[in-house]
Amino acid sequence: MAQTRVVIVGAGFGGLAAAKALRNSPASVVVIDRTNHHLFEPLLYQVATSVLAPGQIAAPIRGILGKHENTTVILGEVTGVDKDKKVVFSSDADRENVPVPYDYLVLATGVSQSYFGHNEFAQYAPGLKTLVDAVAVRNKVLQAFEQAEAEEDPSRHRDLLTFILVGAGPTGVEMAAALAVLVRSSLKSEFRRIDPTSARILLVDMAPRVLQTFSKDLSEAANKRLQDLGVEIRLGHSVDNIDADGIVVAGERIASKTVIWTAGVAPSPAGKWLNVETDRAGRVRVQPDLSVPGHPEIFVVGDTASLDENGKPLPGVAQVAIQQGRYAGKLIHKRIAGGPAPKPFKYFDKGNMAVVGKGFAVLQTGKIHLSGFTAWLAWAAVHLQFLATSSLRVSVFVQWAWTYITGQRGSRLIVNHRGAEKETRSAETPVRAVAASK
Repeated sequence: MAQTRVVIVGAGFGGLAAAKALRNSPASVVVIDRTNHHLFEPLLYQVATSVLAPGQIAAPIRGILGKHENTTVILGEVTGVDKDKKVVFSSDADRENVPVPYDYLVLATGVSQSYFGHNEFAQYAPGLKTLVDAVAVRNKVLQAFEQAEAEEDPSRHRDLLTFILVGAGPTGVEMAAALAVLVRSSLKSEFRRIDPTSARILLVDMAPRVLQTFSKDLSEAANKRLQDLGVEIRLGHSVDNIDADGIVVAGERIASKTVIWTAGVAPSPAGKWLNVETDRAGRVRVQPDLSVPGHPEIFVVGDTASLDENGKPLPGVAQVAIQQGRYAGKLIHKRIAGGPAPKPFKYFDKGNMAVVGKGFAVLQTGKIHLSGFTAWLAWAAVHLQFLATSSLRVSVFVQWAWTYITGQRGSRLIVNHRGAEKETRSAETPVRAVAASK
């Protein structure tokens, strides 16, 4: 009898949790992802602000699942699903739309950046969803200071050193605070012609307050902390336009060469692949056991899934994805092994937190509301715990301790990968000359 095949699309928090739950299952597990690494997205802003290096928040999927003897990893991008034939279609560098059959399917395909219908903003305001995004933002921020240092006209310094973040959710708040700390500590004494502390950092959002999903008292604490760090906050107005010279908000043009989009996300096209009911955002409406209505063999977890609890949709956070992925994996295992079906999925809310600069965070769990250093310690402990490997935990802990004590950052390199080919060609002649002289 052929072994049951479980295909998991996406190796983010949800997909990885499902694969781990199936480690000892009598099934053949196939994990498909378009990158070769699992990314710890909550710390992307720390790569963008030079606290951590890219390799400190990501780990190869094959390394994480290397001891799972029943698991195969495929580097590819899923482009569709045929529910009747029970196959997903995967494309890679050499082949397109290769059918991959399944008996059970777990879709954990996550989200992408959303510009709310203004995709033309993307070329001027990069988002922060991948390692490539984080490195691009880091390049953009560091280049702004380098350009200002080289600029002969002092009147242009203000535009070059104005940084605008669109979106005052956790990512925007954490990024704005980290930028403020960067310019007022790490860069403070390293430039001669400009004063990095003169940099202007603006946080813009149409919401009435920062960290809208947090309680009002924690939102106010975060707001005050941002202002203490020198961040300007503009709330209650949406962005009308973004171009190469800055933004227009509430009819006012604010000149800037560095705009970063931290405002919103859109789910993957899984709902279109499956041709099933979705919510207004495009997330797949799932059953209490996370399966797709009419297809008990297909599960959707994490940011791609829409499930209500107590009359409210579950938030798009890592803990939801992890718990749902683990649940789907265990349910599939029980079906294959002939065990009793588990109870419907129930999310255990461990709280919500955001860091606002050095030594300060806000934490909300149940009736407990904390802000300040204690919340920051809790934030650090939780984030270290959920990094993919023990080596990453040690590396990040050491880097955080070093940065906290000395103010020195982990990676302040401007890396233009698109220029690498040109640099290689220009270096070929001297390399050959050295080789010929040996």
